[in-house]
Amino acid sequence: MIAKLIAVSARYRVFTVLAVLVFTLWGAWSMTKIPLDAVPDLSDTQVIIFTEWMGRSPDIVEAQITYPIVSRLIATPGISRVRGQSMFGMSFVYLVFDEGVDLYWARSRVLEKLQAVAGKLPAGVAPTIGSDATAVGWVFQYALVDTTGKHDISELTALQDWTLRYGLETVPGVAEVARMGGAVREYQVSLDPNRLLALKIPISDIITAIRASNQEVGGGTLELSGHEFSVRGLGYLTGLADLEKIPVGHATNGTPIFLKDVALIQIGPAPRRGIVEWEGKGETVGGIVIIRPGQNTLSAIKRIKAKIAEITPSLPEGVQLVVTYDSSDLILRAIDTLKHTLIEEMIAVSLVIILFLGHFRSALIPLIGLPIAVLIAFIPMQAMGLSANIMSLAGIAVAIGAMVDATIIMVENANKKLSSVGATHASPSSEERDAVILSALQEVGPSIFFALLVITVSFLPVFSLTAQEGKLFSPLAYTKTFAMGTAAILSVTLTPVLSFWFLRGRISKEESNWLNRFLIKIYTPLVRLVLRHRIKVVVVAIVIVIGSLPLFWKLGNEFMPPLNEGVILYMPTSAPGMSATEAARVLQILDRQLKAIPEVLSVAGKMGRAETPTDPSPLWMAEIVVTLKPQNHLKWEESIAKLDAAVGVPGMPNIWWMPIQTRTEMLATGIRSPVGVKVFGPGTQSIEKVAVAIEQTLRRMPQTASAVADRLSGGNYYDIKINRESAARYGLTTGEVNDVIETAIGGSPITEIIEGRARYPVRVRYAREFREDPDAVSRVLVPTQSGAQIPLSDLAQFSMVSGPPMLLSEGGQLLSLVFVDPGTTQMADYVAAAKVAVAKE
Repeated sequence: MIAKLIAVSARYRVFTVLAVLVFTLWGAWSMTKIPLDAVPDLSDTQVIIFTEWMGRSPDIVEAQITYPIVSRLIATPGISRVRGQSMFGMSFVYLVFDEGVDLYWARSRVLEKLQAVAGKLPAGVAPTIGSDATAVGWVFQYALVDTTGKHDISELTALQDWTLRYGLETVPGVAEVARMGGAVREYQVSLDPNRLLALKIPISDIITAIRASNQEVGGGTLELSGHEFSVRGLGYLTGLADLEKIPVGHATNGTPIFLKDVALIQIGPAPRRGIVEWEGKGETVGGIVIIRPGQNTLSAIKRIKAKIAEITPSLPEGVQLVVTYDSSDLILRAIDTLKHTLIEEMIAVSLVIILFLGHFRSALIPLIGLPIAVLIAFIPMQAMGLSANIMSLAGIAVAIGAMVDATIIMVENANKKLSSVGATHASPSSEERDAVILSALQEVGPSIFFALLVITVSFLPVFSLTAQEGKLFSPLAYTKTFAMGTAAILSVTLTPVLSFWFLRGRISKEESNWLNRFLIKIYTPLVRLVLRHRIKVVVVAIVIVIGSLPLFWKLGNEFMPPLNEGVILYMPTSAPGMSATEAARVLQILDRQLKAIPEVLSVAGKMGRAETPTDPSPLWMAEIVVTLKPQNHLKWEESIAKLDAAVGVPGMPNIWWMPIQTRTEMLATGIRSPVGVKVFGPGTQSIEKVAVAIEQTLRRMPQTASAVADRLSGGNYYDIKINRESAARYGLTTGEVNDVIETAIGGSPITEIIEGRARYPVRVRYAREFREDPDAVSRVLVPTQSGAQIPLSDLAQFSMVSGPPMLLSEGGQLLSLVFVDPGTTQMADYVAAAKVAVAKE
């Protein structure tokens, strides 16, 4: 059948070429439509539930929000894993679904379940579903840098929140634009409790008055002189002056008491859980552009950059938008690798054919067929929705060598037959030449075709891989199969046509080529020697294979090699309990140390979390994006060793990783280091004890670069335990006392002031001097129903205790994580040694 196909293709040459041309154009069109990405999307279908309950400690958040949500949603159909994380004032629940579950189906089912959970949560708490994206979609990051010093950080924050964010979120494919760091401006009402006591005004009246003074209403319409007028009652607060004039009571003589009489009203920064720093020069504001799964990453980044170029002229004078991370560089390098491989392969094939056959036009046959086969291979790629990434393009690169084998063998056989005819016929006719070429192609064509098919199906076992392994390697297997299959078909269709067109002119016998004669002289005696000593040769071969097995076992193995993006993610972690001020200081020190290294191009550091559910980082964890100079020729291990020796802060173990791999593995496992250990248990004390013991064991291993366990008792708490009997004597419930603690000490946003498109919260609490130390806290006044105000010290006991700074759970069980960096040791070897070491302890 293959011989007949060769004959038909040779007979209907124009039709064959037109058919190939149609498929080539189709392939070129498909190539332009294929999504371009750095690596295959290894992420699972995931839905994130984010809940804010600011001011509450992690144990309260865990007990009243995270656990109720986890316990209700753990039975959702299609769920494979449920992870929970409770931080100060925030809850994160990560729902990971089985492979193949549609993202939007999963989101709709979670929404249904959340409706049943809402009634079980504290009043005023509203869980929300994160955007339809994950941290793997962090493809572009930037920072706003003020070079003039004219704009403070609150102005840069407002620029990011109310201008840049809206502009970038309109870009097709963008799921979310999240702010990193900065300081949100808020209107702060700092109450003087002494004045409140003297004027007999409880704090609850202050809150009620502010809320009631920030309203606008509609009064229907009026018809005047044939025109309709809408009636509006204007009453929104517009600034500090309006806040100062809010009446909060009356003196005995009827004189109104204004808010300015009992409070200092000013503009200041809101509490924050994230800090961004640029190159050791000081705090700034950053942004993360997160794209949806399945998007063409390169095209999305191009649209993002186009939008930024459109917005940049409108930025305030002296403000620059600096790109801190751009994954398109890696994508472009992967595409360039394929281009270079194609060009190198075509040059090598041409030289081989010219050298051995001595016929230039013969070299044109594989040169024309190779790029056509590559283009046609993009048709099934586009139909299956595969992206062009490092792995899928590697499949084509791997196949290139074998793709030209068939063409070379067929051309070589045709040349050999033609040279024999030329030796017996001085000038063979056109019909004789065509008959010789057809016979030569049919002689080897079927065997070569089926040989290519055997190579094509050799990767079929890869398709049986599942989970992350399947997502990583199946694109390579698919593209290699498509390329080989296309090459096999072209070898029996296009190659015959090109052979009839290009195998013309004088073709010499292979013996007339000096290179062939030289190689035959070496090859012939060697083959005869091997055939005379067949048994000895086989025995020697077997001995060599057996002797190589110990070396093979020492090679080690990795899930995937380090993905050198030219960007390194530096992730040191301190002990829990670090304040925002200290975090900013440490971050600036680390950034300065990194920027001083000659190989480093830029440094952008973050402590804590970005304003997105995809980032649950605590305040004591740093994520510093280190971009290396393009001319840096150090290998990955050398770069890490140099950075590790030059950078560090005592008490913060160094962890170095690649951004894309970090996001992928954190999404899948919740662990932010190359190796991690999960310790489950019933209580925080027993879990922490085991986790710390594992940390110490792994640190003693010489292969360990760093090991650090999450501490579950490093948080500092100042407990106010209400005495129910004492409160009851004054007619107070614990809830009424806790309300005062929440508002007077913690402060809570009670309304917001509208300034154009911007919205700024109004926060009410005691002035700092009345809540900054334990003595001041004990004097906080609690109003009673009789009008008397009782010091908090008469109603509660105070104590300083240690507790969990953050709580993690998986499958409803508490756990602690041990983060381990094995350095340059092979991952599998390290894990095996670590298991042995931990088992001995």
